[in-house]
Amino acid sequence: MRPMKADRKDLPRRDPAPSRWGYRYQRLMLTPGFRRMLRVGVPALLIGGIVAGWTARDANRQMIADAYADMKTQIQQREEFLVKVMAVDGADEGLAANVRTVLPVEFPVSSFDLNLEEMRQTVAALPAVAEASLRVRPGGILQVNVTQRQPVAVFRAAEGLKLIDGDGVLIRSIVARADRADLPLITGDGARDALTEGLEIYRVAGPLAPRMRGVVRMGERRWDVILDSGQRILLPTADPVIAFERVVAMTQAQDLLDRDVAVVDMRHPARPTIRMNEQALTNLRQTSASAEQ
Repeated sequence: MRPMKADRKDLPRRDPAPSRWGYRYQRLMLTPGFRRMLRVGVPALLIGGIVAGWTARDANRQMIADAYADMKTQIQQREEFLVKVMAVDGADEGLAANVRTVLPVEFPVSSFDLNLEEMRQTVAALPAVAEASLRVRPGGILQVNVTQRQPVAVFRAAEGLKLIDGDGVLIRSIVARADRADLPLITGDGARDALTEGLEIYRVAGPLAPRMRGVVRMGERRWDVILDSGQRILLPTADPVIAFERVVAMTQAQDLLDRDVAVVDMRHPARPTIRMNEQALTNLRQTSASAEQ
């Protein structure tokens, strides 16, 4: 006899609801961030792991570095990035030659290999340069623009004659005074610091200007004016320009400096003192002796 089939009503029914883990998984799959992580994050992580493993070998890293350097060189050496010539504007021939000397660039060169700021500082360090700017112009031209210092006087230093600008900066040396006879001569300790006052003395010289050999700063506190005949005008510490104007006026009115005068001492403006030269004193003594006889 066959066993009787159990009644279906007696069998346990299958629960259609998902399990706890299945439910959580379905909830996660409904989350946009989780789906994005599965689509992007996991592949990226896998690729990153493969790349990290591949680059862990020294030979592979060196291959990447060589490929990068080669690509970089090919880009930098392209025609549009090559600098072929240098142009210097704002400088005379001598200064332009100095600029080219301190910037020994071998052309053609890639613009990527030029440190323009460092080159600008090198040019600006030249004594004759007040300001400098550099840029690469289209056409492969390294453009150097300089503002050249303009000399206002000749300064006699211990090492020779030098041109000096209005700020007291020594520009360059000259061989002889005749090379810049058009500029006033200034010398002495502290003369560069009082340059403006020294130039003002020249400015008010009037008819004495052609006879002036120079002005000398004495003891870093006052000026002496030297004339071509060796005559010397001693100016005071305070208001030397006004005192020199008085000497110029006396010369125009009384021909003071056309006489046998060696020194005009204006250090005490209230009582100017005149010192005769030796020959004039000798003649005066002989005249006085003859008169007494």
